[in-house]
Amino acid sequence: MSLKNRHLFGLKDYPKKDIESILDLAFKFREVLDRPIKKVPSLNGLTVVNLFFENSTRTRISFELAQKRLSCDTVNFSASSSSLKKGESFKDTAQNIEAMKIDAVVIRHPSPGAPKTLSKFIKSIIINAGDGTHEHPTQAILDMMSLKEKFGFLKGLKIGIIGDILHSRVALSNIYGLKTMGAEITLCGPPNLIPEFLKDLGVNINYDVDEVIDWADALNVLRIQRERMGIGLVPSVREYRNFFGINQKRIEKHKKDIVIMHPGPINRGVEIDSAVADGQNAIILDQVLNGVASRMAILFLLCGGKK
Repeated sequence: MSLKNRHLFGLKDYPKKDIESILDLAFKFREVLDRPIKKVPSLNGLTVVNLFFENSTRTRISFELAQKRLSCDTVNFSASSSSLKKGESFKDTAQNIEAMKIDAVVIRHPSPGAPKTLSKFIKSIIINAGDGTHEHPTQAILDMMSLKEKFGFLKGLKIGIIGDILHSRVALSNIYGLKTMGAEITLCGPPNLIPEFLKDLGVNINYDVDEVIDWADALNVLRIQRERMGIGLVPSVREYRNFFGINQKRIEKHKKDIVIMHPGPINRGVEIDSAVADGQNAIILDQVLNGVASRMAILFLLCGGKK
């Protein structure tokens, strides 16, 4: 198996066949993760650098575990303790790292388009682990895997994405990926946090969270970023919670089983209550495990792994 594109920058215009290949292989690697010995020699001898210019817990650990499960060598880079602090450029940092004979780079960067810019400086395979408010393709792939695991299919599924859509790279990648796979999407959140142009991508916009719950098969609940509240994007935590928060009372009112997802980190008591996040309808921890399996599949297919 191989993918059409050499790098994974994002899911915009990403081939449906390639998403299917990643998902199919991810489920096979999920079986590996359930074994007593959770390791295969598929990428033995390859070196992958995790180039993170932003703080991360889940994504960074998930990629590192995926690399180790595939038996490749892993090097972690942290911008806060690098020569960037001494004035070294992004280009020089990347080229110096590649000169040490690496095979692939997983990059997270606060600037949209950074992974594609990196491809102009180095020849290694590049995987986007989140670039600013642009895309987070591997999160969307693990979300699709989790939905397929739960429902058995993606085509025709009704997915409500709730929260800060404006600043969410998770939302944009999910829109691209889920639309490609034939799912229906409704965005919900404060009007000033949902760009109107997203309608051009074939999604619905609804500002009534209860109507979205009635309609949806699953909700992907996004974090409201508290650090942004100081600039008035959301009047208050209490107001956001009252209008858009997903709580047990709101779910029970609709008398339906609805799957609950969240990419993390969770602001408990803000966008989602603990009773919902820890409830039987939540597949949040399944998403975390599927993140390792799906990233194993992506690394395997891009780096030319052997079965």
